[in-house]
Amino acid sequence: MDDLERFESEVELQIYREYRDVVGMFRYVVETERRFYLANEVNLHRREANGSVYFELELEDAWVWDMYRPARFLTKVRVLTFRDVNIEELEPGAPIEPPIGRG
Repeated sequence: MDDLERFESEVELQIYREYRDVVGMFRYVVETERRFYLANEVNLHRREANGSVYFELELEDAWVWDMYRPARFLTKVRVLTFRDVNIEELEPGAPIEPPIGRG
């Protein structure tokens, strides 16, 4: 168990360092209940189906905070969620703290 925790900590630190290096390349920070993204284009659509409301999120030129992905740079991303979506436009040169404890 200690080896697994050590591995996850090392990967998390590696992702943090990568995030720190790339954050200046992106315009938006996007946070969903499952993932944290950086992106240069963001489109959010409110959808309804069978009386339920959900959100469709389309990202282009993106980076994802996900320790289980070998490649974190993505050309296009489509996310469907019934939960909150937070989108923030970054000020050029302004640092932003990454999420803690995301997978």
